[in-house]
Amino acid sequence: MAKKPYITAQGYELLKKELDYLWLEKRPDVTAKVSWAASLGDRSENADYQYNKRLLAQIDRRIRYLRKVLNDLQVVEFNSQQEGRVFFGAYVEIEADDDESIMQIRIVGGEEIFGRDNYISVDAPMAKALLGKSEGDDAVVHTPKGDRLWYINKIAYKNPQWFTELEPKINDHDNMNDEDDSSEYEELSADDLKKLEQSYMSTLVK
Repeated sequence: MAKKPYITAQGYELLKKELDYLWLEKRPDVTAKVSWAASLGDRSENADYQYNKRLLAQIDRRIRYLRKVLNDLQVVEFNSQQEGRVFFGAYVEIEADDDESIMQIRIVGGEEIFGRDNYISVDAPMAKALLGKSEGDDAVVHTPKGDRLWYINKIAYKNPQWFTELEPKINDHDNMNDEDDSSEYEELSADDLKKLEQSYMSTLVK
């Protein structure tokens, strides 16, 4: 059996909040706009109808994706045995050997980076080089541009004062991707909506 991808409790909650927002607020709002626009007549010339129909398709795809991801992820909580060493969820300050530049990062799951450049995936070369190391250790990071030596200055598991927590960049659900094609969208049937609701409800239980 394949190992489930890891995520921190904070990352899980952000994804869950996004799903709740889409299912409980955004989708009903856009669905109402589609129904209203459709009642105005010629749909082929109705910009409001075409726009909101495409937006609804995008929202439904995202809901399905989040539901699947949330059911597949494994939430990893801090364990006191991790203290003093770099493991999943750690905040780490490192210093480059060549130019003494400082970098502060957090090691998380791939689904919770949210566009924050000081969050890195546990599968990234930097994270792999740091895992298991202690303060004062060094780590060689292998990259396509060559190897680089880093020293580990600090490790923490609760958000430390020296780490800048950047605001997560969650998807903008009011803007459609260029590849969205309204011709591909079909309104969900009653059965499809029931399945979607059941799949959403399944995410309420970890």
